Amino acid sequence: MGARKKTTRKKKPAKTRLTARTADKHILYEGAVQSPEFCLGFAARSFRRLRGRPLLSIREDFCGTAAIACEWVRRRPDRVAYGVDLDQATLDWCRANHVPHLKEAADRLHLIHGDVLTAKTPRVDAVLALNFSYYIWRTREDMRRYFRAARRHLKPDGLLVLDIFGGPESMTTCQEPRRILHAITPAGDPVEPYTYIWDQARYNHIDHEMLCHIHFKFRDGTQMKKAFTYGWRLWTPPELTELLEEAGFKETAVYLEGWDDETNDTDSIFRRRTFYNDMDAWIGYIVAVK
Repeated sequence: MGARKKTTRKKKPAKTRLTARTADKHILYEGAVQSPEFCLGFAARSFRRLRGRPLLSIREDFCGTAAIACEWVRRRPDRVAYGVDLDQATLDWCRANHVPHLKEAADRLHLIHGDVLTAKTPRVDAVLALNFSYYIWRTREDMRRYFRAARRHLKPDGLLVLDIFGGPESMTTCQEPRRILHAITPAGDPVEPYTYIWDQARYNHIDHEMLCHIHFKFRDGTQMKKAFTYGWRLWTPPELTELLEEAGFKETAVYLEGWDDETNDTDSIFRRRTFYNDMDAWIGYIVAVK
């Protein structure tokens, strides 16, 4: 008999070390804020339920690193995505970090440097404006203009999917730290744990304008302060649904999470609701039907 082969244990890949000087803020953001699989799952289920066919083409407005658009084309060969953003540097980051890992799926991803109000793309099944990015519009006129632009880029049976947050806690100044334990790089390499801090630095109850920052804190004690800054207006569900209808959408619906008494937390199941009560802070989706 030959010598018995020695058994070896496969080493786990070393986690990417983080410091304020060396960390990539886009990787930190994606790990802390974005959940492309969850958002796309909600959009796909909503589209099939409302339109009776599979969702195949999307346009991600305010796409940033286009993590959602990239995930969409990566999963199936019959899907196409368009990502639109004003920041050329962030789109370049996507091309350098996400696109190489898409392989042949990269041919079905189209990144457009432009204004979401005027950038031209083929009509799609769904336009997605997520991560509260459309809160940059601070007047009813500007928000209605954006909704009309999004509607023009939809197929006759298309949907616009927005996310939304609210509740009394959203109308305060506060800092909310959250430990991020399982972030990965676009290449799939694990990142060592870090702390994400959502900072609502200013809120004006007169016009609902707010100033928010994202900070990151690392194991070595260093911090990346104001990695991202947002000047927004906090919009409410009735304001947005009314503006969507004024922009020509036939129907709108608000989807919010339920509550799990056993875990004392939300249940991560978004249901269509016409009544919602006693939640200090909440996030949800608005789906508008062309």
